[in-house]
Amino acid sequence: FLRNDGGFEFKNTIVSTIATLMKAVPESTTSSLFYLADFIEDCEYMNLSIRLIHLIGDVSPTTEAPARYIPYIYNRILLEKPEIRAAAVMALSKIASQCPSLRTSILVLLEKSLIDDDDETRDRAIMAVSVLKKAVMENPYIPPNIDEIEPEDIPPDVPAEGDSAACAFATPLPMSFEKLERSMKAYVSTPSAMESSELITLEALPIMEDIPGENLEAEADETSMVNGQIVQAGMTELAVATNDSSEGRIDPADILYKIPELTSFGRVFRSCTPVQLTESETEYVVHCTKHMLLDHVILQFAVENTIDTQRLDNVRVSLDFHGTDEDYGLYEAIGEIAASDICFGDTGNCFTILKRNVDVPLTTCSISCELKFMAIQVDATSGDEIGASYEEEFACEDFDIATSDYIANVSRKDFRQAWESAGDGNEVMEKFSLPFKKENEAVAAIITFLGMEPCDGTRKIQKAGKPHMLHLSGVFVDGRTILARAQVSMQQSSNNGEVGSRVVLKIAVRSEDSELSLMVINCIN
Repeated sequence: FLRNDGGFEFKNTIVSTIATLMKAVPESTTSSLFYLADFIEDCEYMNLSIRLIHLIGDVSPTTEAPARYIPYIYNRILLEKPEIRAAAVMALSKIASQCPSLRTSILVLLEKSLIDDDDETRDRAIMAVSVLKKAVMENPYIPPNIDEIEPEDIPPDVPAEGDSAACAFATPLPMSFEKLERSMKAYVSTPSAMESSELITLEALPIMEDIPGENLEAEADETSMVNGQIVQAGMTELAVATNDSSEGRIDPADILYKIPELTSFGRVFRSCTPVQLTESETEYVVHCTKHMLLDHVILQFAVENTIDTQRLDNVRVSLDFHGTDEDYGLYEAIGEIAASDICFGDTGNCFTILKRNVDVPLTTCSISCELKFMAIQVDATSGDEIGASYEEEFACEDFDIATSDYIANVSRKDFRQAWESAGDGNEVMEKFSLPFKKENEAVAAIITFLGMEPCDGTRKIQKAGKPHMLHLSGVFVDGRTILARAQVSMQQSSNNGEVGSRVVLKIAVRSEDSELSLMVINCIN
């Protein structure tokens, strides 16, 4: 089909289907790669050629004979445009990093690109040659004597532990480039961050949550095997579609970093989605944003004045904590910053700082709040003050600070590997009966309750009526990773002689601490 007439989207979709097939049926990898490698010779679309080259460079080291694919890639360096040549240099580098036995041969090929006319191709070749030569010196490849050992005893052709070439070319970034950009911007905006003498490392960067909808397109491609604009899981390749979703995005915590009284609390871990505390048609519209830190919570109340004959001054929100004896004393209000001069049509921000009692276990805390301010009568036309001022109060809706507010929804492409690496030493398992009539409603609620990100395309139910396995990943406020596997199924139930269906949840949570795992389980309760 790839050699038949067809546009870019048609052939790109076929490539995506083949890539998904290789992932689902590993036995098809060799024949599929040969088919794709042969197609590169006649591919008329540059973006598709680049994608195929990266795909072959990623997958071929896992086959029995990676050397078979080197001529297909090297021919692109000899015959193609600069963009394709640069991709071919990187693909050869990936194969060499994963196959020590091929490094010397590939180095000879890459050295010919050191004098390439294209800057990008030449720079990639310089880096690759430098890294591979260093790796060859550190871990020289010694061919096994096949005459003296049995075939099954031949050691695998894999890089040594800590190999510099494998680290440079075969180890993916722990985040996407889009997340890295957002994380760098958040780091720079943090007070005193750029004045620190410490090196900027990936571990030192702020954790970036997945943006709502960010993974939906990738998940749709994984499950439906169509519209292959997005990389397949476990097979890094060049994205064809441009993604400018991060342009113009503002970190909600930026407003805190500009207030001197709040800069001493340090970097915000995550900012929750604003909660509306009043109806949009009321005189005063209030939204609350919870900014979560390790030991503190900064509540930002955005207050909009919709009355043209009033100006609001000394605006603040009074809080009343209530709950069970167990969560009493979990939070204490230690300060507030009032808003002033909120005129008609304007929105002002007031803040309340809460200190969390680390000796009290985290649980959902319900908070009642009331807007308090000084109302000043003004002329609706000129805005001049025309009457006496008086104190006013306005009731707002209650809101919660939940345990899930302390969990950042961060996805993992290697969920299964991470799950196995975490082990079951701190695993907590539980079974629940949920008050939902449909599986998809239960899945959406579980994601919301836990505040974690679905992985491996498990957000959507594939087959209705059959048990669905949900993979979830997140990061706790102190940096510890949390993983969860949740099986959602429908079961028949009987209540007072009436037969119906109910949703049953079986969930297992793994983390570095069993108490943390149990705390996440309790989010369902």
